[in-house]
Amino acid sequence: MRRRGEVWLADLNPQRGTEPGKTRPVLLVQTQALLDANHPSTLVVPLTTQLQDDAEPLRIRVPASGKLSKESDLLIDQLRAIDNHRLVKGPLARLSHTQLHQVDQALAEILDPL
Repeated sequence: MRRRGEVWLADLNPQRGTEPGKTRPVLLVQTQALLDANHPSTLVVPLTTQLQDDAEPLRIRVPASGKLSKESDLLIDQLRAIDNHRLVKGPLARLSHTQLHQVDQALAEILDPL
């Protein structure tokens, strides 16, 4: 069972334009209700090990933990839905409630809800 806030390995190929490609970690940000309902796709935020300081809200730093062996940045502006078959291994790690709240705030800021 997948859980919101988990980091999974996903196959994001083929890459198009500025999209992150290859097999890389992604953070599951979809509501738990859809994950529990086995919805066929999942909203994710890709991670990168190409770190950039002071890039919030577009990037949020995630420390290495669990099977996520390197400190990484969440690419908040690369939020996307992927088919569940792209999720190849996980969970590698799980964000804390504090970290997930920070992600939620960054997503709200870039989506600019009414």
